[in-house]
Amino acid sequence: MDVRTTFAADSYARAKPATAPAEAAGDGIGNALGQAVQSFAATLSHGEDVARAAMVGGADPHALVQALASTQMAVETVSTVRDRVVEAYQEILRMPV
Repeated sequence: MDVRTTFAADSYARAKPATAPAEAAGDGIGNALGQAVQSFAATLSHGEDVARAAMVGGADPHALVQALASTQMAVETVSTVRDRVVEAYQEILRMPV
């Protein structure tokens, strides 16, 4: 095993995740949105963990491919939802007052 690979994996593990959602109290759509964000963050975290394990030789290639596929699907879903929200916002801005 290469020392640089181990150092990179350790540095990556210590980095603060930017996808962790802030905790919020409430019911309704805010709570559902919060759960969706937490699920997205968990999917990304699991993918990173499997990729990190594969990088140091602790995960099989099949698990890596599954984790990457689920992460890709989650990112594409979030990207699509974001695009729809931006499109709806732009449509509201185009409405005459």
